[in-house]
Amino acid sequence: MTIWILTSSGTPSPALPPTLLTTRTLEGMDSPAAVTATPARKRVRNPEAHRAAILQAAQTVFAERGYARATIREIARQAGVTHGLVMRHFDSKENLFIAAVPGARDVDQLVQGDPGSLPERIAHGFVSRMEHAGGNDPFVALIRSAASNEEAAIRLYMAMHERSTSGYLKAVTAPDAEVRIEMLAAELIGITFNRYVIGKGPLMDLTPDQLADHLSRVIRAILYS
Repeated sequence: MTIWILTSSGTPSPALPPTLLTTRTLEGMDSPAAVTATPARKRVRNPEAHRAAILQAAQTVFAERGYARATIREIARQAGVTHGLVMRHFDSKENLFIAAVPGARDVDQLVQGDPGSLPERIAHGFVSRMEHAGGNDPFVALIRSAASNEEAAIRLYMAMHERSTSGYLKAVTAPDAEVRIEMLAAELIGITFNRYVIGKGPLMDLTPDQLADHLSRVIRAILYS
């Protein structure tokens, strides 16, 4: 027996045989078997990758906007994570800023080598980092923040200074070690301001290698003379 159905145009058309209708319909349907055959996508948890992405985004945002104008939400957006995840990793914007400054977190690695070559490691590491940052370094943001938000700049500097001093004291053993480390910080801040913030003066005429060589000798005099 043929079963007629109406098409959209109103023209009678024979319906598919029940067996064909059942087979073809099931092929096009999202049957329970078809649904369960495709596994649900799982959210990948990679805390180290998230932390690295957050730090990278923080370096860019802090350098572009300065400390006061940078927001956790903007950093989270650029890192592709949530605001809450940033806070779980770093607790506060201040902690995130300090963690994002490479010089502060690299001190422990710098002092692990031969103390005799520490000035060269500091100088070449600093110059290489600043040259490749293209102005997008949180250390630059810290210096710029001093003009607009002195209180925040002081808090950040003191936190960075405490962290760096504890590291350098492992390699600098002179009785006045803390004074020498403070002089080192002042030297690096001065070069940052001169070459990487205002971009004026004789230091601008030096190649990165020349600058690192000069800085190595100055650091050696500060720490060990």
